[in-house]
Amino acid sequence: MTSDNSPSLADALAAGTVVLDGGMSNQLASAGHDLSDELWSARLLADHPDAVSDAHLAYFRAGADVAITASYQATFEGFGKRGISHEEAARLLALSVALGRDAVRRARAEGIVRPLWVAASVGPYGAMLADGSEYRGRYGLSVGELERFHRPRLEVLAAAGPDVLALETVPDVDEGAALLRAVRGLGVPAWLSYSVAGGRTRAGQPLEEAFALAAEVDEVIAVGVNCCAPEDVDHAVEVAARVTGKPVVVYPNSGEVWDAEARAWTGRSLFDTGQVEGWRAAGARLIGGCCRVGPEAIAGIARVV
Repeated sequence: MTSDNSPSLADALAAGTVVLDGGMSNQLASAGHDLSDELWSARLLADHPDAVSDAHLAYFRAGADVAITASYQATFEGFGKRGISHEEAARLLALSVALGRDAVRRARAEGIVRPLWVAASVGPYGAMLADGSEYRGRYGLSVGELERFHRPRLEVLAAAGPDVLALETVPDVDEGAALLRAVRGLGVPAWLSYSVAGGRTRAGQPLEEAFALAAEVDEVIAVGVNCCAPEDVDHAVEVAARVTGKPVVVYPNSGEVWDAEARAWTGRSLFDTGQVEGWRAAGARLIGGCCRVGPEAIAGIARVV
């Protein structure tokens, strides 16, 4: 857990607003790294781990309080397709947390004294498929099958000592239920964050149903949305706060659209830090950005809060 006398993230959320970082992939790409591989940013855990620590540090410098690890697309199955052994995959998963801690140490050495936390990213099953299905859900797997997929890497990530597990970009209720079952007993708090569109999950379920799953789960310290268009946030925050009574986590993408076939973003950015106060008023306490939201935007959020 926190190794530098920072309060728990749950206590910080009870006291006020905490700033999340922005997109890992766009920060790595802007530093010149090729992310066209199916492993996406997780490939750099093996090939260029220093670049991951640098990306975390850039967000801490910008004003982020929480670094989300580069483990979103890191799975035993995905690494296995690349010929990486189970043991090495476990090492890389743990390394993702260690790199977040390294960035905290570097931030401290630069004189950043505010509380800082490391969130271990746990992406959805569809992220491992690398075909955009995390934006659709409905994989044809049962809740039990999805739980068995997620539990082994959750165990490795939890053992690496993050402050929180970020169960993120979840496209449907079945996967939300599976993840909530999988985090039980790990001894690490979690947040649950859905990817939504038009007031529903990406798979089309009502948000009331999706958020209600987490209402009585003690391990969950925040619920909300990420990797959605900014205009989809307002309604989701209101529903999450009303249904669960928990602090709300919000980190939308830039509003651009991901083309899974071309593996590229299209359209223009719609992210506006002027929306942050409205999100806070509706119950958001953990606020940042996802894909295509960089340090400059996070600095803007930090100035607002």
